[in-house]
Formats: sequence, structure tokens, C-alpha cells
Amino acid sequence: MNEMTIDKTNTDSYPMAGQCPFGGDRIGGALGSRPALENWYPHRLRVELLHQNGLAADPLGPDFDYAKAFETIDLDALKSDIKQFLTSSVAWWPSDYGNYGPQMIRMAWHSAGTYRIADGRGGAGTGMQRFAPISSWWDNGNTDKSRRLLQPIKHKYGNALSWADLMVLTGNCALEIMGLPTYGFAGGRLDAWEADNATYWGPEVVEMGSVSSFDDMVNRDKRWRGKNGDADYDLENPLAASHQALIYVNPEGPYANGDPQGSANDIRVTFTRMAMNDEETVALIAGGHAFGKSHGMTPAKEIGPPPEMAPMEAMGLGWHNPNGTGAGKDTMTNGIEGSWTPDPTQWDNAYLENLFKFDWEQTKSPAGALQWTPKDPSAPRTPDAHVAGQSHPLMMMTSDIALKVDPEYRKVCEKFLNDFDAFTQAFSKAWYKLTHRDMGPKHRYLGPEVTIEDGLLWQDPIPDAAYAPVGEAEVATLKQAILATGLSVSDLAFTAFSAASTYRDSDKRGGANGGRLALAPQKDWAVNRRAAPVVDALRGVMAEFNHGRTDGKQVSLADLIVLAGCTAVEKAARDAGVETQVPFTPGRVDTTQELTDIEMFQWLKPVVDGFRNYVDDGFGAMTRSLSPEELFLDKANLLTLTAPEWVVLTGGLRALAANHDGSNRGIFTDRVGVLTTDFFRTLTDTNLVWEKIDADGTSFALKDRETGQAKFEATRNDLIFGSNAQLRNIADAYAGSDGQSRFVADFVRVWDKVMMLDRYDVKGHRRQGPMAA
Repeated sequence: MNEMTIDKTNTDSYPMAGQCPFGGDRIGGALGSRPALENWYPHRLRVELLHQNGLAADPLGPDFDYAKAFETIDLDALKSDIKQFLTSSVAWWPSDYGNYGPQMIRMAWHSAGTYRIADGRGGAGTGMQRFAPISSWWDNGNTDKSRRLLQPIKHKYGNALSWADLMVLTGNCALEIMGLPTYGFAGGRLDAWEADNATYWGPEVVEMGSVSSFDDMVNRDKRWRGKNGDADYDLENPLAASHQALIYVNPEGPYANGDPQGSANDIRVTFTRMAMNDEETVALIAGGHAFGKSHGMTPAKEIGPPPEMAPMEAMGLGWHNPNGTGAGKDTMTNGIEGSWTPDPTQWDNAYLENLFKFDWEQTKSPAGALQWTPKDPSAPRTPDAHVAGQSHPLMMMTSDIALKVDPEYRKVCEKFLNDFDAFTQAFSKAWYKLTHRDMGPKHRYLGPEVTIEDGLLWQDPIPDAAYAPVGEAEVATLKQAILATGLSVSDLAFTAFSAASTYRDSDKRGGANGGRLALAPQKDWAVNRRAAPVVDALRGVMAEFNHGRTDGKQVSLADLIVLAGCTAVEKAARDAGVETQVPFTPGRVDTTQELTDIEMFQWLKPVVDGFRNYVDDGFGAMTRSLSPEELFLDKANLLTLTAPEWVVLTGGLRALAANHDGSNRGIFTDRVGVLTTDFFRTLTDTNLVWEKIDADGTSFALKDRETGQAKFEATRNDLIFGSNAQLRNIADAYAGSDGQSRFVADFVRVWDKVMMLDRYDVKGHRRQGPMAA
């Protein structure tokens, strides 16, 4: 091989100049320390992300029903076991103040606190704190010890209790033994079985092994634009944490600068991105800091590597502290040392009382981290967590002082200071939202403590049906009525897909159930405008069908939209010469505008939806460095599609002419609305060539190789299925002479899958596709 241009500064990643990277002197990416494909082809579309956390990685198999297994648990007995453990102490990792409660609250909080509203990723739902990168973030220091301490309880209850549920339930039990009346607990979180390689956690430019301190890490991680406090100060989308490897913000202030107002600005951005308003934000910070202590007895540079970089003999435990016992009074987490209150294992209002009663001055912890101490020497002291008879000054972080300095946060603090009961309720409800936000509809909630009120707006509530769903005879009648409207196959399919494709498996939000396509904000999105006249026409079908019925059966608009799409697919297949019946499961219910949180649903608006050939006008500013096809891949991932499902669904929607604007881009056929394989046949035709229409390479023209005559137009969201090797080979499987019947059958299967993604009322708690549903 010829000598290559390489980065010689990274000699452990690349071979020496002149050496063949595939030679026998080196094991390639399959077994090596870094994936060869990513090293050599960094712009390659990572289609394999669609197959992560698949059934092949799951030791429990596809037939394991977690709901049935969870029902076998005596929740009272389980909670008793947890609470008994919480008030114990083991020698290898002793509890602070003889109570593991605060430590376990932190574990549960950090498990749930990765959630972000922009793409619904993160959260406690799959127990991702067990895997890299989250397991080895600096902000999760020693959460590995918390989970290891819980291992005997996990083993006792086995697979009937997921790690994801155990972590949240332990946090709840901790709050209860320390005096907080919790709002409720729901099981139903299915564990993932491998690391999440799909979620973008930001420009993680700092290798954890090269970090000499916590401050060193955050000062080298740049994800903000503008200057803190300015109008254009904002965090890169879809991120929520202020710096790499953090859950929320740097407790020492932005880039450890000790600025309380700057910290408040960061807090507001990050907590808003995590779906919390100002009152919920204050309640969570003030409530969480009512318990426990922060640890900073050893400088960060002396602490060993995180779990994913620890030596084999550490057996999955990281952050080895060589000083003293390495635990107890010598513990190190974020480098800040001390407690916020005089009684760190009791629910009270001392945090806010002390924050406002005293003036605070900046000091430094034994580890060198910036923190705050009361100026008044007569201020209460907090007992040592391990040495009887010793006490220490109270401590606040810069992110705590921020609540006192920021005018809006201060108002909420003063409200809670004057009404402890209101504070208690606010924290309890905010904690419930924090730990359940990514679980999706209440159909997924398990256990006897699911007794909380109905209609919490963040749960996207859907009313119970007050009527019987339609049966086979009524479905047949409705299909005839739908076709009688004269609406085109394209319009019907587009509308049904627009309703269902809002679903995202990350937090189980969206989908066709509820009929929210007819409500704000979805009805007003540019990508959905083509659906508006279809929805109006279907309202007429619904009104005529429901009027005057005496059998108690009614059809919802949500069901009718999906049925209309299924009817269109059947007709399109029939017109292609293939008879098929598209499955339809009734039972969807229409919700109301009052039960729809417009602001939160606005986050479901797509930036790119390649299925409908849509790219938002503000795409460049919103994504900075991502291509449309990368966000198209992300959309397929959120719909739990495999690569073959992604290809066949796109090809079918192109045949159905389901572009958002009715354009002909990617519609490689003169038989529009017929479920043919023309998209694949044209895409792989070697007699055709593609040329850029614009300089940016977003639009393309298909020309005859010999005559130069233009035949079709396309976008990047079309051509990726011919340019990417993995996707092109799948397209080839449908382009051949034997592909038509298989294509229709496969399209019908994936169509039904997408229509049913949000139907947890009928599909239960088994694994669904490549992601845990």
C-alpha cells in the first residue's frame, strides 16, 4: 500500500507511516482498542446503530414478560429489604451517618437526571447508568459502589426486578426513611443489555484518562455559544448537561468560575432542557440537598480511573482512592466537602433556612474545589459523617448560592421558606416526575403504588374510552366510507404516518393514540400541513358513522386516521398486483387540547424527517455539524427500526408519494400511489447517474447516462439508500425481479409496527425490535 496521510500525534490509534493498517502487525477494529471503520471513515453513516441493544444481546429472550415477572414481587417485602439495608453499613464502603439513603438518592437522581426533552434520550428507563459512557462520567463518581451495594437485593429478586426499577425504588425508599412522603412509585423499566452508542452526549473531546482534575475536564469542553448572561447564550442542541460528563451543571459555577448568577443561568438552561420549570428546579435542588453530604477529601488527580478504564482485577469498580481507607471519611466524588444541613438524614427545611439566614463566603475544600462557608462563626455545624464527636461548618456550592442570587429562583425559595408543606409537596411531585418522566404512558406503570392522580400533564394523558371499539364489520364499513371521500392513497398514507411517526422510543412519547395530529402544536407544523384537509374529511366520516348509533360502538379520530392509512396501503398493494390485508387494531382514544402540553409537544417537531423528505428551514443553525441523513438515521432509531425496516419503509413511502410538500423528489416512478419497487430499481440502475443541483449538495438530478436527459430529482435523504454500502445492499434485495411480493409483505409488517409503537395498552412489557420498549 502507498504511504498514507495520518495524524502522527496519536500513535496508539494509527499505524506508523508507510505501514498497511490491515497488515499482520496489528489487529483491526474488530478486536482492537478502537473501531477501524470510525478511524478510517469518520463520515460513514453508522447504520449499525439501528441494531444495538438487540435481542441477541438479551439473555432473557423475546418471550420474557417483565410485567408478569414484576407482579410476583411482594413490593412491601422488597421495600422492607431495601430500607433495612439503607440503615446498615458495610466495612468496604461504610455509610455516611450510618445511612445509605443520601448516597442512594444521588444514584437514583443521576440515573434519571440524564433525561432531556429535545430527543427524549437519557433517563432512568433502561438502567443505562450501568454502562459507558454514563457509568464513567466524573459526575457519577462512586455510583458504581451504590449499585454494587444493592447487588444482594438484586440477586434475591432476580429478573423479576430490573436494575432500572431497583435504582429508582431505592431512591424512593431512602426518601421515605428520612421523612419525605413520596408521591408514588411505578415499576416497568426494562433493562438494556449493552452500552448506548446512539445518543449524542456532546463534543466529548476530553479523554477521561487524560483528565487531571474535574475542573480540567470542564474547562476543556466547549458546548456553549454566546457569553453567559447574554441573550444569545445557549447550549448546543439536543444537549442538556452544561459540560461533558456532568448530569446538570458544574457545582463550582460555569467553568468553575464561582459566579452564582452565571451558575443560575446554566441551571435554568439545563433544567429547562430536562423538562423542569423554575419551581420544579428549585424544589429538586433544595430537596435533594436536604440530605447527605458532598465528598472532597482527596484531589481528583490522585483518584484512579473510572470503571471503564479500571484494571481487570477491579472487577468493574473504578475511582480507586489511595488515601487512607479510600472510603468513609476519605471519600472523593466531586471534590467539594461538607453537608448542607445540621441533620443530613432528616427531611426538613434547614437547607433553605441556612441559605437565606447567613451570608456565605468562598473557600476551598481539602481537594481544592471552590465552595462556600457561612461568615457567621455561630452558624450551626454539621456532625462528621464517620467520627463521633466531631463537627464541621455548613457548606454550600456555587450552584446553591445561585438560587439566592437569581431573582426568579429567589421568589420560589421564599415561597418554600414560608410554606414547608408546599415545599414538601413540590419536591415529592418533582421527584416523581424526574424519575418517571421517560416511562411513557401509564399503561406501562406497574405495581401497587401506582395510585397517583390521573391527568398529570407531563404524562401526555389520554382519557378512557366511554364507548366500545369498532369490530370487523364496522371496520369494513369504514374502509368503504374512507375510499368514498375521494382522498388519494398518497394523502391518506401521509396523514396516518404523520400521526404515528411522532413516536420516539427514547421516552415513549408521541404516536397516533390521542389524535394529537388534529391539535396544537402538531396541526400547525409545516411538516404536517398536508394532513389538515385529510383530517377535516375524516372528521366528517367519523361524525356520520358515530351519529345515532345504538350498539355503543364509536370510532375515534385517532383510530380513523390510522385505519385510513391502512386502507390506502391495501389499495396501493392491490394496484401493484398484490392482495394483502393490513392489520388494524382499534382502541385509540382522542384526547383534548387541555390535556396537551403545547410547549412540551413542540419538542417532538422533527428537524429532519427523511421519511417524508422534510428538512426544517432552520436545520443548519439547529444542528451545526450534522447532515440530514444522520438525523434521518436518528429518526429511524427512535422508531426502533432495523436497517431493513428503514429501507423498506422509506421505499414504500416514496412509492406512495408521501413527501411532506407533495413534491416529486425521490418519487422515482410514473405509477404514483402504487406500492411498487420502482424506488429501489431506479436507485440501483447503473444506466443512471446523479449530479448536484446546488453547491451544497442537498439536491440532485438523476440523468440518463447516455443522453444526459434528466429523469428525477432527489435529496440526500433519498440518495443515502444508494450511496451507503449497507443500505444499498438491502435496496438490492428488493430491486430484483423477485422483490415485489416480498417488498409488499415486508412493508405491511413495518407499517403495522409503526402504527402500533405507542399501543402499550395492548402490547405489554416485552421487548419490541432492536430497542427496549
